[in-house]
Amino acid sequence: MAKAAANKIGALKFLTAPGDFSTGAVCAVAGDDAFLRHEVRLALGHLLDGGDQEGLGVKTCEGKSVELRDVLDSLCERSLFGSERRVVVVEEADPFVKQYRDKLEDYVAKPARDAVLILEVKTWPGNTRLAKAVAKTGLTISCQVPQQGRELTEFTKQLKDWLIHLAKEQHQVKLERPAVDMLLELLPTEVGILCQEVGRLALLVDEKQPIDSTLVRENVGGWRTRKTWDMIDAAAEGRAKDALHQLDRLLAAGDDPHALLPQMASTFRKFAAAARLFEQAEQTGRRISLRAALEQTGMPPFKLSSAEGQLKQIGRPRAKQLYRWLLAADLDLKGYNSSKDRARRVLETLVVRLAKEAKPQAVGV
Repeated sequence: MAKAAANKIGALKFLTAPGDFSTGAVCAVAGDDAFLRHEVRLALGHLLDGGDQEGLGVKTCEGKSVELRDVLDSLCERSLFGSERRVVVVEEADPFVKQYRDKLEDYVAKPARDAVLILEVKTWPGNTRLAKAVAKTGLTISCQVPQQGRELTEFTKQLKDWLIHLAKEQHQVKLERPAVDMLLELLPTEVGILCQEVGRLALLVDEKQPIDSTLVRENVGGWRTRKTWDMIDAAAEGRAKDALHQLDRLLAAGDDPHALLPQMASTFRKFAAAARLFEQAEQTGRRISLRAALEQTGMPPFKLSSAEGQLKQIGRPRAKQLYRWLLAADLDLKGYNSSKDRARRVLETLVVRLAKEAKPQAVGV
């Protein structure tokens, strides 16, 4: 399919088919939805770097501190790794754009060859010379969620299409359209929450089984959804008493332990993977932050800050055992502990194992 002409498009339309669009030399990722900005930035990096899993051809800079000369140098230098195209991302670039607006206008008029500059900003007034220049020769991706009117109706339609695409591409499961309609009736129109919910539902279906409206109706609900994630957060933060209380309420309300374990495991596996990535980086002499390790595991952007504190609480020794604990719990629920009462004890044991220690050992120490 031919790539679309440079223009302004919505984030969901881009995420559904990123290969259909040409970024030009400068791309603006603009809007106040942090989750959408994050997903668009990752998709752009993957697209522009030729699908390199390590992202070696993409350089990321902090807009609060980076200087224009450093960004321009990076756009002109040839990478030893990754693709031939140089890709530079300036995160939280609002102060960067404000400080260097005139010079950025000059760069858009005469950009470096075989290079793409991505500006991730919250505000991007379309009436400025810079915004008009980028819209003319590059690509502007809107990460703004409309609040009402025709724009909200169109956004909701694109959101449904993207959730179906997400289920297929990331989770290898079919999400039926009636199920999407019900999902948006039960949950607020917050893209990050809906994305996480699709991932949770994908864990509950067998191979080749679709996510249908029945599954959504039985497993998605305002109170239960919030309490399930509250229980997982409490367990990860070591608040065993609170987690056990939440677990008791969920089971009393009719939730099945066999359905709760996959939801718990989806988060705890990310902690285990992050600890492994952090340790592997140490062993090879590389530096990586806990936040970066968690991001690589697929932890949702809006959860990164809290997840970093939770992983520190769990500590490296226990994080390294999470895979074994989760496997043991899964086997127990499929074996002699399959009855509801025994299954409850399996989940309670997992929660207690994550309780706060007298002297927590942080993963990064």
